[in-house]
Amino acid sequence: MRRLDLILTLSFILLAFGIHAQKKIISGQIRDFHSDEPIPFASVYFKGTTTGMLSDSAGSFLFTLNHWPSDTLLITCVGYQPYKLYIDPAKDSLTVLLGMERGTFIEGVKVKVRVNKGLLVWRKIVRNKPKNDRYRFDNFSYELYNKLEIDLKNFNFRGLSKLRPLRPVTHLINSNIDSTEMPPILPTYLTEALSDYYYQKKPQERREVIKAANTNGVENESIIKFLGGMDQNIDIYDNFIPVFDKSFVSPASDNGDAYYNYRVTDTQFINHRKFYHLVFAPKHHGENTFEGDCWVNDTTFAIQKMNLRLGKDANVNFLEKLSLIQEYKLINDSTWFLSKDKFVADLAPFGKESFAFVGRKTTTYKNVVTNDSSVTSELAKNRLQEEIVTLKGAAEKNKEYWNISRPDTLSKNEKAIVKMIDTLMNAPVFKRFTNTINFIGTGYLNVGNYQLGPWYNVYTYNLWEGSRVRFDLGTNSKFNRKIWLHAYVAYGFNDKKYKGQAEIFYLPHKNPRMYFDAYYINDLDFGQDYYGEVSSDNIFALAIRKKNIPVKYMNIDEKHFEFYKATHSGFSVSASAINKSFTPLRNLPPKDSFTVNGTGNPLTTFQVGLKLRFAYLEKFLENNFFRTSLGSPYPITEINFNHGISGILKSSYNYSKISASVYDYFKIPPYGSVYYNVFAGRTFGTLPYVLLDIQPGNELYYYDKYAFNMMNKYEFISDKYVGVNVENNFGNGIFRLIPKLKFRQFWTAKALWGGLSPANVALNFLPGNNFQTLNGRTYMELGTGVDNILHVFRIDFIWRVLPATLDKKGDHPFGIFGSFRLSF
Repeated sequence: MRRLDLILTLSFILLAFGIHAQKKIISGQIRDFHSDEPIPFASVYFKGTTTGMLSDSAGSFLFTLNHWPSDTLLITCVGYQPYKLYIDPAKDSLTVLLGMERGTFIEGVKVKVRVNKGLLVWRKIVRNKPKNDRYRFDNFSYELYNKLEIDLKNFNFRGLSKLRPLRPVTHLINSNIDSTEMPPILPTYLTEALSDYYYQKKPQERREVIKAANTNGVENESIIKFLGGMDQNIDIYDNFIPVFDKSFVSPASDNGDAYYNYRVTDTQFINHRKFYHLVFAPKHHGENTFEGDCWVNDTTFAIQKMNLRLGKDANVNFLEKLSLIQEYKLINDSTWFLSKDKFVADLAPFGKESFAFVGRKTTTYKNVVTNDSSVTSELAKNRLQEEIVTLKGAAEKNKEYWNISRPDTLSKNEKAIVKMIDTLMNAPVFKRFTNTINFIGTGYLNVGNYQLGPWYNVYTYNLWEGSRVRFDLGTNSKFNRKIWLHAYVAYGFNDKKYKGQAEIFYLPHKNPRMYFDAYYINDLDFGQDYYGEVSSDNIFALAIRKKNIPVKYMNIDEKHFEFYKATHSGFSVSASAINKSFTPLRNLPPKDSFTVNGTGNPLTTFQVGLKLRFAYLEKFLENNFFRTSLGSPYPITEINFNHGISGILKSSYNYSKISASVYDYFKIPPYGSVYYNVFAGRTFGTLPYVLLDIQPGNELYYYDKYAFNMMNKYEFISDKYVGVNVENNFGNGIFRLIPKLKFRQFWTAKALWGGLSPANVALNFLPGNNFQTLNGRTYMELGTGVDNILHVFRIDFIWRVLPATLDKKGDHPFGIFGSFRLSF
């Protein structure tokens, strides 16, 4: 019994000691709330005490204590708002994930010392760029994994569930809303791609082989090419870093000290290597600059990690927040190479409080090879300077393949996206809903194998036809993947006439592209129509027409056949045969003013044509039949030859025409962007005005980029001409002094030199005709204005400076034009 009493007594003593000695443990990780990246070496301490530590290089921390020093844990770090965490004294163990909101780096870079160590580190970064930039190698290759996630936030999810087409999937949508984030977000879309990338410096060549692509429901082949790494041109060692269509000054720019303040705030050891913590912030308001920080190796002055954010005065539309992160790793004892890219952007089209899209793009780089013959061998397969090859079956990889191949497992949100998309894509009610949204947005409605629309052409109004109705019917890819049929019929209630068009388009090859196109049209021609111009065929155009300028109408009857063939090099040829008859209807010289000899009809022509075009490395976004150019990094050249032959299909004229143009769009950071177009043409023959070169005019107060805005339509005609069109958008300009406005400046210059032969003057310049010709004189318009008003509006102030004397009464040398455009 005594032994039992002794054992019980010792047990109670040990239990009491154990209770008394119970440890208090708190561990966690600190992350950037926006980018979800770890924040290294943040200060973590208990408020009002001396108990604290720094988080490690992965943003993690761990306290093991005998008691809680206080009930509040305070976390601080340069560039972030202080974070306070309340600790329940009754708890013995806590594991937390802390997201720190952004603050500013402005205070962190205020220099109060005579020698600025931050400036010295920046200079050494610049000095060592040739040794650290990955483009120093003769060649390199790596395996690249790209993941893109799109989320929706600030959205009325309850209201969304009330929409009838979404009611059957409401539970699915609500179950995928991430309520741990404030405001809650709905993961919406996810794509991923795996590829091998190859680069060579001299001669410069690039190649990407896309091995796998998971587009989760999107079946457009052209999109897969944009999921790889060919267009990822972010290099922190470059002088400028692209953000959407803008160029921002890099903190590692050769001229960075003119744009940034720098300061070293800390020095730490990571894996036995010493690093400086360099922070930077814009030196001036209203410039395209970042704020952020980086960790710099003290020996090689290579950047180990760079965190970039947009400064609060950055002039980028619809962008609420941006995080851009690049990480580098050692691939041997001294060579740093890019290992990870992360890009997170919050796009709020209608303001900060409205719904927003959150795009998260993560890229990892593995299996890096530098200066190796294997890279040269792979690049030898290129036919062009740059090539993207998608392997057969890349879009058909199964889940097992992705589980093995992706470098990191998908997060809970990412898995939910895949499940949700798969369910929605197979729900008939959701398919009907997406078709309806597509009909509203694009104007076209798919019904089985056929396509109706566009709806915005169903009713229009003009002064000749009055009210006009139109019905369009076409086929889609379900009818045939190589043949597209389209027709429309229209009726005007004033002229009481039917018009219409019938077309057949045959696309036997998509890469390189080849097609045949044939159509017949009998309808009104509203003159010179150019991309970006408001059509004359709508009520809005009538409201913004220039005063006292007669509206001109012409009917065309046209039979058109075209054959197009492109090559992989960017060269294309188009051969055509066209029979066209013009019938002036209003405020243009009538057909009977031009008599003809023989059996042909006036203003009727038959011509054969040849168009040559060269656009090297031009990129396109394609659907099944048609494609939209995304531009080329080089100037685009076009040459047109046309020859008219009389006696065929009632044609009356023999002539030859040649025209050419060279145009380009390029950036000149920090001075914005430049568009230019140089064009010229010559017509050989005595012809009526409809077959001569009618210089593009504009009779609306809506600015037309491609026309002469102080010139009327059909005002100047020529049979020889040379012209130039230049526009320079140089960003904030003087408005950087008022950065909150986010206005932008630009200037434009357009010039034209032309003439008309005496024979063509005699034929066309009859009494009552209001044509003019330059006769070797210079026509010039100069302009400037304000862009990005309320993010979408632009005002142009245009001066017609030449000819110095105006030939027509009522002409004005100055005009104000408005326009609407969307851009970042």
